Amino acid sequence: MQGNSTGGPADSRLPGAASGGATAEAVGEAEAVSKTFGETRALIDVSLKVVSGECHGLVGRNGAGKSTLVTLLTGLARPDRGSIRLGGQPAPSLADRGAWLAKVACVYQKSMVVPPLTVAENVFLNRPTNGEHSPFVNWRRMRSRAHDVMLEWGFDVDVDQGAERLTVEQRQIVEIARALSIGARFLILDEPTASLEKAAVERLFERVKRLRDGGVGILYISHHLEEIYEICDRVSVLRDGELVLSGRVEDINQANLVASMIGSAPPRRATEIEAVRKTGKPGERRLEVSHLSVQSRSGSVDDVSLDVRAGECLGLLGLEGSGSSTVADAVVGLIRHAAGTVVVNGKAVPPGKVDAVLHLGVGYVPQDRHARGFAPQLGVGENLTLTILERISRALGLVSFDQRDRNAQEQAKKLQIVARSLDQPVASLSGGNQQKVVVGRALAPDPSVLVVVNPTVGVDVASKEALLDAVGRARDEGMAVLLVSDDFEDLRICTRLLVMVRGRIAGEFDRPPWDRQRLIAAVEGLEPAGMVKDVDG
Repeated sequence: MQGNSTGGPADSRLPGAASGGATAEAVGEAEAVSKTFGETRALIDVSLKVVSGECHGLVGRNGAGKSTLVTLLTGLARPDRGSIRLGGQPAPSLADRGAWLAKVACVYQKSMVVPPLTVAENVFLNRPTNGEHSPFVNWRRMRSRAHDVMLEWGFDVDVDQGAERLTVEQRQIVEIARALSIGARFLILDEPTASLEKAAVERLFERVKRLRDGGVGILYISHHLEEIYEICDRVSVLRDGELVLSGRVEDINQANLVASMIGSAPPRRATEIEAVRKTGKPGERRLEVSHLSVQSRSGSVDDVSLDVRAGECLGLLGLEGSGSSTVADAVVGLIRHAAGTVVVNGKAVPPGKVDAVLHLGVGYVPQDRHARGFAPQLGVGENLTLTILERISRALGLVSFDQRDRNAQEQAKKLQIVARSLDQPVASLSGGNQQKVVVGRALAPDPSVLVVVNPTVGVDVASKEALLDAVGRARDEGMAVLLVSDDFEDLRICTRLLVMVRGRIAGEFDRPPWDRQRLIAAVEGLEPAGMVKDVDG
């Protein structure tokens, strides 16, 4: 499906010329490509062309097919049908990585810079600088060539500087310079502003315009539509794996662009996410976050305030880089906040002090269960009771195995953990049961505040229900729950929602059921400025 599905005035023809009207070379093309993963049709007959001297925006909700299209355009996967062309020529074989890198480069949201190396070493990573077959590195020539690339494009980074000292903005510059030094004239920028401050965003836009004016073709992927209107010449929209709109930015108003991303609205009940309705008033305030500001690579936070009361589940929504998970990490002390306060049960928490937070009665379910959630080689029983060792210990700190097993059995039963025995290593469990162990460990000490980040990622349907039921029971028993998630189905247990966009609270929903269409618009930053309230009113 192509063209303007929303009935707007957009030109649905694929671009064949640069914005100025002169004929321009196509630097990257997808011609009627389709890609399927199992039963999921990720792309369906999608055609898109990026020409030299053009910045082409690509937008769409999460799961629309943007990432899959990038994997095809960069040679990381082959389309099931259709073809990829680079510089007007058929794409090389997937095995010929050098040929791909000479034609197209992608700067991902997650940096690919190697911290221990210098800027010059990163620019020429895995490439000879002293002849194609020479085993030696010409260090002087490498630094000189890296300096020339920086100078040519106006990049202000010292090539002898260690990459570990670079800012997020400077790392992007190094990755762009790496692509340009190889000779690529097709550049893909994937959510490049997600972790940048406002001043850095403006500098990035200037660099994008300079690259475009220098003949580079850019595919610019972003959730922020104001960026598309500021720097892009054309824009294409993916929805459910199909290209539903493509045209010149100046011909497409924002209302049509939003409508094409979301699609025509189904009947109202189909758009609603049923959620708990609390008839009584929430209890005392258990968690207070006031004017919190954090500078973090995972997403900066600027002047965020929120509170959670006993018997309440506050949902904090946001796309990756919005700052929602950063708030959770700051609350539990994993990262230090630069300004503001975190108060738990009336007591201020010192920044960056995890032990102090836990002793004040906070339970924590991290986003990455493998890195932070459990001890993989320890058994189910040991993991479930790691947070209550003091409670189940006798004199001299010796653990009572009888008490440990009783507590572990109780948690395992509540969470429906499937294991051969309490001694089975958690590493050998399924993903869903591993996550149940993580949640059980957080709930074991009966915390007054529970902070949960993306609790149902990568688990089966049955495990998802069990996990949400466990957190919902904790809420009903008087716990104050802060749930950070980008999965709308998790919101069924929430009594109130806050939406974060670019490090700030951008909207509030305080009357369930939650309207899916308005949630999508708010999370994508498409709602008008100001707080969104009473969605069913």
